[in-house]
Amino acid sequence: MSDRNPENSDSPLPPKSNTVSIYDAEASFQVIENSILGLWKVVNNLTTIHPPQCDRYRVTIFGSARLKKEHPVYVGVRHLASELTAMGCDIVTGGGPGLMQAANEGSVIADPKDQTKSIGIRVDLDFEQETNPFVEQVYQHQTFFTRLHHFVLLSNTFVVVPGGIGTALEALMIWQLLQVRQLHNKPLIMVGHMWSDFLNWTEEYMVNATPPMASPGDLKIPHCVDTFEEAIALLREFHSKWTQKCDI
Repeated sequence: MSDRNPENSDSPLPPKSNTVSIYDAEASFQVIENSILGLWKVVNNLTTIHPPQCDRYRVTIFGSARLKKEHPVYVGVRHLASELTAMGCDIVTGGGPGLMQAANEGSVIADPKDQTKSIGIRVDLDFEQETNPFVEQVYQHQTFFTRLHHFVLLSNTFVVVPGGIGTALEALMIWQLLQVRQLHNKPLIMVGHMWSDFLNWTEEYMVNATPPMASPGDLKIPHCVDTFEEAIALLREFHSKWTQKCDI
């Protein structure tokens, strides 16, 4: 029998039972998966904390990055944002070009005393790196998921103007959150014939399907209007109600 003290031995100690070899692919994957699920729980817990009531009503405007300054819709979005800013609203966009820039531009033009904010919530894209020059406060995200959630946390109302696949994604996400009551008292306004056509498509292929895949009440969630002036009238109403609640 050896009388060597194990503490002085140069031989390696046996691995602990709760360690996983990096060469054990299945066990390593399980550790990674469990860790990621744990992080999601942390994120979910943090998102139950909502920011305090802001001093100003915040309107997010979703729209195409591709339309240029000379396009009539660009002019309309800029006018919409200017009217909202004159009411005392902050304007929130994706911070990029096109109709996002139109909204931020309208905000800055109507606010020479810098009493409201023109906000951009950006995402890293290889082909769209520049934040438009009318953004006064910018937030940067690495993923569309976190960016969309930031829009939800920051906004009192959502306005969707003409756009492509990205705009449709944003519109549908807000619509769904309102449908399943994850969002409350945050109106969704859709401006333009493309959205009324989209609601007609939804009614035909979802609500009137056999069996139905959506409820008639789901179509009443978005406020669909044809013109920017109609959108401004709705927003005056929503802003007035919000202001009255804040004064109580």
